[in-house]
Amino acid sequence: MDKFLHDHPSQPRTKNEKQAVINRLKRIEGQVRGIQKMVEDDRYCIDILVQISAIQSALKNVGFNITERHINHCVRDAIKQGEGKETIEELMSVLKQFSK
Repeated sequence: MDKFLHDHPSQPRTKNEKQAVINRLKRIEGQVRGIQKMVEDDRYCIDILVQISAIQSALKNVGFNITERHINHCVRDAIKQGEGKETIEELMSVLKQFSK
């Protein structure tokens, strides 16, 4: 794994921001458990695939939310401090992985 510039956000998430992300991830976790049950119950493949697609979409949306926050706080702060180029390169590296 690449070494990133920072190991913590320049502006920590608020309690509400953390809770919103955690709530979304818990819903996704429940959906994954639901798919496990569908497999155990020998449910129709298409039904399982639809649920997998829903989970992928939900995870992608969580990722976009975190990316947006990162741009609005961490990247903006880095640009102000003269570290914009490195921070943008770091973000682009992660976005390339995200889009695979």
